[in-house]
Amino acid sequence: MVYLERWKIVLIAAICAIALLYSAPNLLDKKQVVWLQTHTPSFFPNQTVNLGLDLRGGSHLLLEVEVDDVIEERMQMMVDQVRTALRASKPRIGYTDLGLLDNAVHFKLMDAEQEKQVRSVLYNMDPSLELSLSEGTVTLRMSEAMIAERKKAAMDQSIEIVRRRVDETGTREPSIQRQGDNRILVQLPGLDDPERIKKLLGQTAKLTFRLVDETANPVDGRVPPGEEILSSQDDGRRYVVQKRVMVSGDTLVDAQPSFQEGMPVVSFKFDSIGARRFGAATRANVGHLFAIVLDDTVISAPVIREPILGGSGVISGNFTTQSAQDLALLLRAGALPAPIKVLEERTVGPGLGADSIHAGAVACLLGLVLVVVFFILAYGLFGVFATVALFFNVALIFAVLSILQATLTLPGIAGIILTIGTAVDANVLVFERIREESCAGRSVISSIDLGYGNALSAIIDANMTTLIAAILMFFCGSGPVKGFAVTLSIGIVTSIFSALMITRVIIVYWLRQTKPKAIPL
Repeated sequence: MVYLERWKIVLIAAICAIALLYSAPNLLDKKQVVWLQTHTPSFFPNQTVNLGLDLRGGSHLLLEVEVDDVIEERMQMMVDQVRTALRASKPRIGYTDLGLLDNAVHFKLMDAEQEKQVRSVLYNMDPSLELSLSEGTVTLRMSEAMIAERKKAAMDQSIEIVRRRVDETGTREPSIQRQGDNRILVQLPGLDDPERIKKLLGQTAKLTFRLVDETANPVDGRVPPGEEILSSQDDGRRYVVQKRVMVSGDTLVDAQPSFQEGMPVVSFKFDSIGARRFGAATRANVGHLFAIVLDDTVISAPVIREPILGGSGVISGNFTTQSAQDLALLLRAGALPAPIKVLEERTVGPGLGADSIHAGAVACLLGLVLVVVFFILAYGLFGVFATVALFFNVALIFAVLSILQATLTLPGIAGIILTIGTAVDANVLVFERIREESCAGRSVISSIDLGYGNALSAIIDANMTTLIAAILMFFCGSGPVKGFAVTLSIGIVTSIFSALMITRVIIVYWLRQTKPKAIPL
């Protein structure tokens, strides 16, 4: 155990040097770090540990996804599907009072003898629906399993789209987590404009292209069947718009802010299916108004001058540069399957974060000093060796956190402090075994060799059990618990390395240089 090959010594020294290099940017101020990141290649040590919401400040948002609206929208679509299926049946099925009641589609048959035909038509429409007939009344509803599956899919899609929207804003290290059945927790460290994020997350961003009925009068409030009155976001002008969607925003593949005649606009591009539909719709309606509708609000309603066959176009309106960027962001990220509302909002100021950092730094420093003083008093020169290894251990922790771009939270600082306190455990086991062997009359080299050899199993055993607990905390916990588990896990691994490798290299070098007659323990 005392003898170390040259390549091992070189490797350990290289790891220590790399740890110092990659942890060094954390000692620089923000301007110096930015300069380093802009003037050095990506592989160069220029990254710092990201600070979490409780240290850096930022916004904490609890969102609720109105998943019941997904089911209601699906049931409304089912009403239209049932109407189309019944009208297309041969012989035609007569019915009355078709509509929704208690999350189910209801209608009455005009001829009770058509019950068998109704069953066949509705089964062919969607065999997964639950159908019941009673005294000429037909009830069609979704099964509980289907409802639960659609709600889960809506939540998963909502989380993904929220993540896309937040990522598009450039926010670093956001935390987006599911809470319960219909809530999303969003934490945004260092956020400068929380109102903009709330606005972006609160919009469903469902984009549709529909024809305007220019013959109908929106003032009297009476509209033909299959049409509705929508208002413009610019001047409040009202349009009678067909409910039928000519082209949906689901087929968009890109949207970017740009300028046209010096005014901000949003350029968009469809995929092949959307381009074909858009081209067909514009070709068949030249000279008519074509409403661009976002969340039941008309953004603009231009006249189709000529067929647009290239699959791309421009949305114009009274945009500012910021609003054009936000609309392009929403369209790129995709539409939410259900509306989202903000249930809770908390803002953590950077002053509170600064206080936490200061308190954590003081605790770390105080813990480090007390450990060093105790160790030097207890083990003398070997205590100094362990102190040097402890210094490299802290550097290794911050180097790994910087390379992984992990987020450091207040519980994470607690994990580092705990690591500092327990990092010397392995050295204590080794040094006590060396002391026992020396008291038993063994030589210096034999005592050190047996000390490391006999303490190895206890060191591995103790640290592995702690590491298993930290891993379980990471996978089973959330938020602060995960932050604590990450730093504790990294600290355990680096502690083993520093005790078994770094301290050992120092002791081997000391042995070769001084050739002592006795062990200074």
